[in-house]
Amino acid sequence: MTSAATTVGSSVYLKIKSDIITGALTPGKKLKLDALKVQYSASVSTLRETLNRLASDGFVDAPEQRGFLVRTMSNEDLIELSNLRVLLQCAALKASLAFGDENWEGNLVSAHHKLAMTGKKIMAGEDVSLERQLHYDWEFHFALVRACNSRHMIAVFQNIYEKHIGYQLVLRNYRWAKALEEQHLIFEAALARDAEAATEHLKSHLRKSLSFSLAAN
Repeated sequence: MTSAATTVGSSVYLKIKSDIITGALTPGKKLKLDALKVQYSASVSTLRETLNRLASDGFVDAPEQRGFLVRTMSNEDLIELSNLRVLLQCAALKASLAFGDENWEGNLVSAHHKLAMTGKKIMAGEDVSLERQLHYDWEFHFALVRACNSRHMIAVFQNIYEKHIGYQLVLRNYRWAKALEEQHLIFEAALARDAEAATEHLKSHLRKSLSFSLAAN
């Protein structure tokens, strides 16, 4: 495959994955190649490769003889993702606190500030796109763990994070006021290099988010 074709394929992959995470492509929706070809301006071969990759990554279901479907959602799946995220992100956070330097601290401060400002705008009634909300939430949680010194852990964490946050975006039930308070506690403990407090605040934040999503579903 040429570099140009690889670039196009990566772009289509990211666009479709983003639409799945934000709910623009709804859970269980059949992904028909003819419609996707028009929607994403991509060839059938690129789309087939993209959908197979998304299926491998867990964002698309590919039941035998039924083509491709946007991954389905369930309370059981949400609980499993939440539990996995707690285990993985807490381990990555502990490592990040041990290895993080001044640049890590600076990135964390910046990411927390942008997320807090975004939340305040939303609570004030300003229109903020789901893509922007996702970007700043991911930026903060990535900043927490980015110094963990394990690219494999980061890659697995990102996959779990994207599936997990997708539930909140599809259900449209992100609880900004409480979440900002909880994230600030995580932020302060992380800056203080208090691994025990930071991971406990993170666990509490994720478990409260889970309870909120289950109640809303």
